[in-house]
Amino acid sequence: MRRGFYFLRSCVHLLWMGVTVVPYSLAIVVLGGLGASKVRLYPWARAWLKSSVDAAQWFCGVRYRLQGLERVLALGDVPVVLLMKHQSAYETLLMPAIMPKPLAYVFKKELLAIPFFGWSIGRLDMIHIDRADRARAFAKVVSQGRDLLARGVWVIMFPEGTRTPRGEVGSYKLGGARLAIETQAYVVPVAVTSGRCWPRRAFVKIPGLVEVSMGPPISSVGRSAQDLMLEVQDWIEREMQRLDPEAYVKGEP
Repeated sequence: MRRGFYFLRSCVHLLWMGVTVVPYSLAIVVLGGLGASKVRLYPWARAWLKSSVDAAQWFCGVRYRLQGLERVLALGDVPVVLLMKHQSAYETLLMPAIMPKPLAYVFKKELLAIPFFGWSIGRLDMIHIDRADRARAFAKVVSQGRDLLARGVWVIMFPEGTRTPRGEVGSYKLGGARLAIETQAYVVPVAVTSGRCWPRRAFVKIPGLVEVSMGPPISSVGRSAQDLMLEVQDWIEREMQRLDPEAYVKGEP
């Protein structure tokens, strides 16, 4: 009975997102075509993302709590690369909606083909790459990342590369650490427990609280990519066990 109720609520949320993405995306595409700067287009995208996050709370009972932002804000206007745990689509909606700085995601170019959503993100300050050509992809990440960071945009990456099931540890890639070192940016590890409310590859959303915890900023100066990423992984995975201990008990999901 409860599962069916959650299913219906999830359907309403999906419908909300599907209907509302059209006007916001069209506004971004049209205004971009008329010459509006990407800085002016970002608030339109952020507004839709915030409405989707709010709708997840209204319709599905999915709430969030953010911890540790004050650590990052204390740095002032320095370049920041956020390296975040990735468990579901929820954090991709949430982070631009709640961060005080514009965010630029690094994502696979195939997303640009998604009607409306893909058309709009192609107009924004984002970094889309061809994963099949890794050398050229990383060169693009560094080139565009350096420009964005210099303009006060934070770059956000998921070092595991894809969504990782709750309670599991993915393979942490070095790309984010290498970008930070190349640009002398600070790295901020971010843990998120979205998997307990918005499970990976599952349609039904479960009411509950998603914890988002931002760790202490780490200087990339003089660091090797492997050493830096190991520190990031260690903090994220320890924080995940603190925030969601039942997921890491043997036999639990």
